[in-house]
Amino acid sequence: MNEQQHIASPSLLNEDLAVVPPERRTWGTWNYAALWISMSLCIPTYMLASSLIGGGMNWWQAIGTIFLGNLIVLVPMILNGRAGAKYGIPFPVLARASFGVRGANIPALLRAVVACGWFGIQTWIGGFAIYQMLRLWWPALDNLPQVFPASFGLQTGPALTFLLFWALNMFVVYLGVESIRKLLVFKAIFLPVAALALLFWAISAAKGLGPILDTPSKFPSSSAFWNYFFPALTGMVGFWATLSLNIPDFTRYAKSQSAQVKGQSIGLPTSMTLFAFIGVVVTSATTIIYGNTIWDPVVLAGKFDSKLLVSIAMIAVAISTLATNIAANIVSPANDFSNVSPSKIDFRKGGYITGVIGILIFPWKLIADPAGYIFTWLVGYSSLLGPIGGIMIADYFFVRRQQLFVTDLYRLEGRYTYARGFNGNAIAALVLGILPNVPGFLTTVHILGPNAVWPPLAHLYNYAWFVGFAVSGLSYLALMRTAAKPVPIDSIIITEEEPYVATH
Repeated sequence: MNEQQHIASPSLLNEDLAVVPPERRTWGTWNYAALWISMSLCIPTYMLASSLIGGGMNWWQAIGTIFLGNLIVLVPMILNGRAGAKYGIPFPVLARASFGVRGANIPALLRAVVACGWFGIQTWIGGFAIYQMLRLWWPALDNLPQVFPASFGLQTGPALTFLLFWALNMFVVYLGVESIRKLLVFKAIFLPVAALALLFWAISAAKGLGPILDTPSKFPSSSAFWNYFFPALTGMVGFWATLSLNIPDFTRYAKSQSAQVKGQSIGLPTSMTLFAFIGVVVTSATTIIYGNTIWDPVVLAGKFDSKLLVSIAMIAVAISTLATNIAANIVSPANDFSNVSPSKIDFRKGGYITGVIGILIFPWKLIADPAGYIFTWLVGYSSLLGPIGGIMIADYFFVRRQQLFVTDLYRLEGRYTYARGFNGNAIAALVLGILPNVPGFLTTVHILGPNAVWPPLAHLYNYAWFVGFAVSGLSYLALMRTAAKPVPIDSIIITEEEPYVATH
């Protein structure tokens, strides 16, 4: 075997992107189940469920929508996870097979920008929790002079606590990921206890579970329900569309394919549905208790009478949000930014980039109301990530037939170089998958008027992830039909038993 075949290009490899050797692949079924339980128990999951109630659904409609959405997204989650488990490679490296060793930066950066948005949302939630606590002890915080333009939709008090919490996140990035381990343990203990306490409060204050579950949906007709259901379902799929792409970042540590498949199947749909049920019950209870629907748990906690209770709850929310933010919304985009220039961008620099973009995305506007959270944010970014998922799955299972030349994934001159490092077929398929959803997105964010787009075309946006996934996947297969040939198994340079890429 030619020694040159084992030499990786320095511009494509660093420690975070390297193949995980077999001795470090130690994650079993329950590790993946625990991972999903930990990631599902977060404030955005609660808000996901409560936003459906705020949008008009009753409890069983909301729970059914969430459960179905998570069953659907579990499929690409498991499929994309197979390559990570087989070869020990992360998402940016797997994307090189379909997009090219340079072109992989396109899906990596698109996924990274979405993660930056989630980082901003989580940071806003944590900062607003601090604001809710401080305003009880310092009422003048509500009356600070307005320093931001009205178009920002941002009051001075919440802005200060948001920036304070953002700075705390950046400090943790400076310290490194290891500093967050104890906070993750705290989160794993606190959030389930807090969620159950909130559930029992809601049942008690609403005088039993019966009145809560009897709360009817607010849709005047079945057609109104279905018009809301399909984009809501797309939003539920979109909630984990980011992880359905970069799940190889986690499955690369799997003991076996069975471990990642069973673990994800056990952990994802069940934990999301159970925690969402709490959000649904509590939000439904607020309609009975306060006369209006409060879908934000931080706002709800701020209505409690005890200053001490609110303070403890808000501090705990801030700490658990900090833990989730670093683990779920910093590590992956930092790797994605690192993939652009592995020799120049390490985890710390990638984390700082994530932090800056997280502010510029205006997260307080994304979660200002249920419609914005679901239709603008979740559905909007699913129109970008669905096409990427369709291309990667089509490439790995139908073009490559689950066989990769791992060494060439780390070489500038190899099978995945295509044209100067870019696979034009993948880029074309990506554009084709995104285009059908653009008119609907522009009308949703009011850049175009409701009558400016042919209604059936605008309606496609309600199915953005599904449309993008199908169009890009099928387009990619058609474009690659003559360009890609099946890989003979006996000609693989680096096999599952020999998964190393030398750095010297």
